[in-house]
Amino acid sequence: MLIPFDKKLIFLIGLAALSDSSLAQSATSADSAQRIRDVVVSASRSGTELKEMAQNTSILTNEDIENSPSMTIDQVLKNQSSVFLNDQPYYEKDPTGQSLNVRGLGNARTLALIDGLPANDAMYGTVQWNLVPLSAIQDVELIRGDVSNLYGNYGMGGLINIITKPIGDNKGEVSASYGSYNTGTVAASKELAVNDVLKLRISADYFNTDGYINQPTISPASKYPAKNSYGQSAPLLPGMGPESANSANYRLQGALRLSSDTDAFFNIGSHNMQNLPTGGYNFATKTTQETTFSAGATTRLSAVQKVQVNAFYENTTLWQQNVSNSPTGNASAAYISANYNDPYTTIGASAQYTHDLKDQALQQVVLSVDGRQVAAQNLTNSFSSAAGYKNGQVTSSDYAKGQQEFYGVMAQMKAKTDVIPLQATLSLRGDQWQSQTPTYWIAGANGIPSYTSVPNQTVYKFSPNLGLLLQATKELDFRAAAYQGFHAPGLNNTLRTYGNSTSVSLANPLLTPENMTGYELGSDYRWNAGFIQVTGFSAQVKNAVYAPNVSQAQAYAAGCPASVCTGGSQTYTLYGNNQNLQSQGLEVQAHHDLSANWAVDGTYTHTNTVLTWIGQGVSATLNPIGSQVGGVPQNMGYAGITYMPIPKTSLTANVRYIGNSWLDGAHTLPVPSYAVVGLKANYQMTSQTTLFASAVNLLNRTYITYGTGTSQRSYIAGQPQSITVGARIVF
Repeated sequence: MLIPFDKKLIFLIGLAALSDSSLAQSATSADSAQRIRDVVVSASRSGTELKEMAQNTSILTNEDIENSPSMTIDQVLKNQSSVFLNDQPYYEKDPTGQSLNVRGLGNARTLALIDGLPANDAMYGTVQWNLVPLSAIQDVELIRGDVSNLYGNYGMGGLINIITKPIGDNKGEVSASYGSYNTGTVAASKELAVNDVLKLRISADYFNTDGYINQPTISPASKYPAKNSYGQSAPLLPGMGPESANSANYRLQGALRLSSDTDAFFNIGSHNMQNLPTGGYNFATKTTQETTFSAGATTRLSAVQKVQVNAFYENTTLWQQNVSNSPTGNASAAYISANYNDPYTTIGASAQYTHDLKDQALQQVVLSVDGRQVAAQNLTNSFSSAAGYKNGQVTSSDYAKGQQEFYGVMAQMKAKTDVIPLQATLSLRGDQWQSQTPTYWIAGANGIPSYTSVPNQTVYKFSPNLGLLLQATKELDFRAAAYQGFHAPGLNNTLRTYGNSTSVSLANPLLTPENMTGYELGSDYRWNAGFIQVTGFSAQVKNAVYAPNVSQAQAYAAGCPASVCTGGSQTYTLYGNNQNLQSQGLEVQAHHDLSANWAVDGTYTHTNTVLTWIGQGVSATLNPIGSQVGGVPQNMGYAGITYMPIPKTSLTANVRYIGNSWLDGAHTLPVPSYAVVGLKANYQMTSQTTLFASAVNLLNRTYITYGTGTSQRSYIAGQPQSITVGARIVF
């Protein structure tokens, strides 16, 4: 039965958030031994110890983060096995965030959380890494493989859970850094114990960079001043400049001890980011402004029972402009060809009951219910000339408004037998997905909109997950997991239509969820000074969303009027559920403390991701079946060594290797392999003051980093040598 929206809103607010409150209030200690002792993974929703996770799971400690040469959390995470984040920091891309691909399953199919609040952009599904500075992070949990059984949508690829530092008593902290390309950060926080019930923390941080000129000078991109058939001096046209970005975050956080059995928290935040994406024009920056709120409570009913409730809300506005230029590359011809105003919101809540059954075969039962709504609007105005933009002469206007709602029920049971040391975890989750697009139209220069009637959709999804863990010896275990999950189409794909005189990209409000089935097998060997983890996995995604070229008649059928889709040299793309893909691979993580002064780390990833089916109208030339897809290197590796000559002082060197890959599935745009070296030094002068220095791409290698694209203009340079120095003061 459908519930009226106003009653649904009350229902959502009355429940808890997408995750339990432990995601927001974890207080795990930060020392190197954390990686091998009994760490609790809060993102499991059941308080599972790391050594009992049936899926391949890693934890990055505060020490790991501080030892990393990278200065943004996305670039720290990129060295983890099966995490496909290239060597172009998030601020070089777009305020809406950076695509996150885990296990080669594709972008926007992995869930990211910051203190239980989804960091996936509600419109685009990308991850907003700018929402949290490195100085505020305590730990990061990474669960590979499907977690739809726990969280529903976005869980196909896995989960990255960023946990910020817990609130203490009256502590303050200030940190700052400055480096190459005028890249600087400032972060400050102050905690206040108001009384025995309430603790507060006020924090703010600011980031600014002039970026770097992203111009590859090595094959296969053409070299300046050589020009291609478009008259382009690759890859930057005259008038394009280096990327620049700035962002700021302001937060008020509270921890409450309401009674001996009840703890609560709240987080209020204001966030904004503005940037000039790589290859952009300085008169067409992109901006996001966001307000966030989350709150929750945990009540212990008894020593073995507890109830958790949590709720969250996000409100975001994106302002974006596109630029067009003449084929000759004349800078004076560049003008704003389209502007976008995209407001969107997320509201969610959940409630969870946990019962630990001690000394019984059935050790734990978890029951939860949750709901979430994402809603967005897209208003696009297009202009055919600089004069048209100046005078407000719109050549086409597109407007869409829609929302998606998710309601889920989850049950999880853990059992352990005494006959053999085998633990089994069974999770069963049911989701109802509803999609409504009440307004969807495209208007040409005449201003008359062409309305498209979009029926409401309701789809039910079932997401089971069975995990097995066999403790062969005290040091050695074997694990296996099999799962099924789903991913709903993004609002960007269902609402955002845009175009110009040469091309039109059409949204499709009739898209349906993608489906995934998969399994993994692994083994962990742990000893006092380290560990090694090996995992093999296989996953299949059906009904994957892709936007192939379509005919003018198909564009008309999708709602594009003749005054916009005019024919001639125009090309048209339309999103559809028209691909199946399969990803298989091997993951290795290892750590070893060689002595009290030396430690080594390493990861390796081998991934084969191929299309197994393409729908009607999808080009078999551009999307061949059985060929490695673009943007997924088959081999990636990382090695690091840390030296601690004296207490509170460390020197870390690492190397990141990326094997050969392709920008496209047709394998016409190769990306050569590369290796990049990094260096980081930390020195704690006093118990309150720490100094650090970092070098990314220490040897200043010029290289093309991997990604996806369809032409030479898609090539992007990896981060050049970037030196950063900074300090942190605790008071």
